[in-house]
Amino acid sequence: MAKEKLSFDALRQYLPDHTYELVMPLIQQHKVHLTITRERQTKLGDYRNAHGGRNHRISVNGNHNKFSFLITLLHELAHLLAYEQYGNRIQAHGREWKTLYGGVLKDFLQYHIFPADITKELQASLHNPAASSCAEEGLQRALMHYDKRRPGVKRIEEIAPGKHFIIANGRSFAKGEIIRKRYKCTELATGKMYLFSPVYEVMEI
Repeated sequence: MAKEKLSFDALRQYLPDHTYELVMPLIQQHKVHLTITRERQTKLGDYRNAHGGRNHRISVNGNHNKFSFLITLLHELAHLLAYEQYGNRIQAHGREWKTLYGGVLKDFLQYHIFPADITKELQASLHNPAASSCAEEGLQRALMHYDKRRPGVKRIEEIAPGKHFIIANGRSFAKGEIIRKRYKCTELATGKMYLFSPVYEVMEI
């Protein structure tokens, strides 16, 4: 996992315009050790609470668009606020975290930072935000509009039924029928069935 400690001024390049001045007071107030990682596939960000003389630590993937970066950073800052208020007595993405995260998002939404499509999805999730933006299909779809898509990458919903595709870890599948809101796909090597979000990004074979 490649990480780099981020200088405060360098943070500007990862954030939407005019948000550096909003984010920095939170980072400085809570003495956050912020790092950027570029090579994680399993999560967008991570929070580790202060202990043993070490500051709070937050890491955020730096390979997504600026709106995704900011949302992930706010998500992790909400974990910090939850820890400072409740310690380890609550569930990671339970009611208390949802309330704090929703409050942070509401504060930032008043500055009209996000495009209309992202704003709409964030407003819809204020009272019950998911554990990850990837778990909110509408928000994920909106955020994807601002990504630089790699050559050959498609969303599963863009692939024809029966076609084969490869996911990030190299496993290959055949696309099947949609079951409620997920596509039922067969792993070619094992014959096992898996459900995929329509907006999951893959490489078509």
